[in-house]
Amino acid sequence: MGSLIGELEARQAAVRSRVEELEREIAVLTVRLEAERDRLERLTVTRETLEELAAEGVAVDAVEPVGGGRVVGAQTVTVWREGMSSADLPAVYRDIVDVIDDGPESVQAKQVVPRIGLPAQTSKIEGTRSKLKRLVERGWLDEQTPALFTASAGRTATGSVR
Repeated sequence: MGSLIGELEARQAAVRSRVEELEREIAVLTVRLEAERDRLERLTVTRETLEELAAEGVAVDAVEPVGGGRVVGAQTVTVWREGMSSADLPAVYRDIVDVIDDGPESVQAKQVVPRIGLPAQTSKIEGTRSKLKRLVERGWLDEQTPALFTASAGRTATGSVR
């Protein structure tokens, strides 16, 4: 019979090896889990956005985008030009611009969501943030600090904001 301490050390080394292998497997699975959670969140936001569009009466038929592929329920947000008002936007974008215009300071997406009648859910906040970013790209809003949105300087300079 071998040494009791030697036997315990051998068993300890074997268990340590199995623990390290399991930890590596957990790390790989954790990365995969996070990627799938992100994908699920994006799909959830997309589905809820499509449901909102359908509820607003926007056609959700597939349209052909430039470069091929398919886009469902696309809404056109025009680039802001002098003389335009929020009335020139699709309803949900008009509501967002009106909330920003009525506010005295910059706001975050999570502050806009309840003001346009949506529940304060992560998917609604992320969907609204995407819309805010699109409005920035098209000149309707400014984002001078990340995640803080205001009426665009161009619109305020021309008096287009109420």
